Amino acid sequence: MRVLRAFLVGVFAVATLGCGREDVNATLQKVSQARELAASLTVQFTMTSDAANRAVMADTDEASVEFAKESREVSAAVQKNVEQLQATLTTLGYADEEKLLAGFSKNFAEYKRLDDSVLGLAVENTNLKAQRLAFGPAQDAANAFRDALKTLTPASPADAWHVEALSASAVMTVREIQVLQGPHIADADEAVMTRMEQQMATSQTAARKSLDALGPLVAPASRASLQTASAALKRFMDLNAQLIALSRRNTNVHSLMLSLDEKRKMTLACQDNLRELQAALAKRGYSGIRER
Repeated sequence: MRVLRAFLVGVFAVATLGCGREDVNATLQKVSQARELAASLTVQFTMTSDAANRAVMADTDEASVEFAKESREVSAAVQKNVEQLQATLTTLGYADEEKLLAGFSKNFAEYKRLDDSVLGLAVENTNLKAQRLAFGPAQDAANAFRDALKTLTPASPADAWHVEALSASAVMTVREIQVLQGPHIADADEAVMTRMEQQMATSQTAARKSLDALGPLVAPASRASLQTASAALKRFMDLNAQLIALSRRNTNVHSLMLSLDEKRKMTLACQDNLRELQAALAKRGYSGIRER
């Protein structure tokens, strides 16, 4: 009877020890999984941040849209990773690490809100589109205006100097508008842009007055050239109005400002959260586990 009792006690002890070792192995596996998830979370967050920055800095609509898509996809992966890590930490009973992850989740939610705003602005590319107008169609229209005025012939030799002076003045006022386009596209200050637009309007009026004054001074054969110049000026001013509207939207400027200010602060906060979480998990292991 004593022998049987001793045998049963031994069997129970071995079974208990085996279960304890199995629990330890399972726990260590969970700890390893948590570490891997935290490391992956850090990599994915860096990837989504980098893709968003590339969307802001892209020089084509296609590239901006593609980078914005990449950023949103990786951001979704970050959120999924957070949920998996949360479940693992809960299973392990790691309350301190759960608090650190909750801190990241809170900051990441704010980061995503800002990122959605940044990406939405970035893909519009209104400043970039305004710049393309300035150095493309608007430049062509201004040059066409200049070239048409060069062909004007005065009605009489005595009017030659007057025709030349009025033509030069008209071209100069158009160039004044062109000079203001670049600063208007780059500026984010509403008051500054308004002042530049007022200067543009003054130059436009001066150019139109010069054309009107040229009418009676040019030879009949030059009337067609004068009409060509008038049409080119109208085309230029229509394009300038489009440019101003795009520039006023300022999506590239605003997205860059958000990226460099509020979003940058949230990026740093999220990175700090992840560093603390990884450091805390790195301290977990055999020392924190006891066999039963």
